Amino acid sequence: MPPVSEGLQAVRARIAAACQRAGRASSEITLVAVTKTFPASAVSEAIAAGASDVGENRVQEARDKKPEVRGGARWHLIGHLQSNKAKDAVKLFDVIQSVDSLALAEKIARAAEAIGKRQEVLLQINVGDETQKSGAPFDDAASIADAMRAMPALHLRGLMAIPPIGGAEETRPYFRRLRELRDQLALEHLSMGMSEDFEAAIEEGATIVRVGRAIFGART
Repeated sequence: MPPVSEGLQAVRARIAAACQRAGRASSEITLVAVTKTFPASAVSEAIAAGASDVGENRVQEARDKKPEVRGGARWHLIGHLQSNKAKDAVKLFDVIQSVDSLALAEKIARAAEAIGKRQEVLLQINVGDETQKSGAPFDDAASIADAMRAMPALHLRGLMAIPPIGGAEETRPYFRRLRELRDQLALEHLSMGMSEDFEAAIEEGATIVRVGRAIFGART
């Protein structure tokens, strides 16, 4: 497996190329290095190589790993958040990308208010209407976003989605659909695109891409 620094450099080059094709600046894109299942040493290596944002799927894994990581980065929760872990998530993460219901948003807001924090969040949308996946229904997005904006302890920055499994061209219509929703809601960020399709996501308007395997190699 190549060093993390090489993977990070290669992904950045692919981001730059995708931005050039789309007539965008690379500075518009936040790369979240997804570190789930990788040890703290790999996270530290990524940060040393210039990664400014890291993503974890589970609150418990971040809680165990974060104290051992060297260097500073912004931590993103990108996996499903159980409501009983909201307090821990607010303490651990700079950004919670996976807010998938109004009830969860309210829990996070209460936890943030209790510690005097304004929590950055994204509203996760079930863009493919898949019963097995988390995410707010597409048709409920506007009402949930309005309610979240009214919560002083939350800072709603944008939308996040995990489209149905497929190649870049199969996922492209879902990226486009999410971008159109983001524009309707007048939000800033779009978190979409992973190792297999982040270039298509950038071409369709992503501002945040979540990349693990292409940086760190295959998970064991």
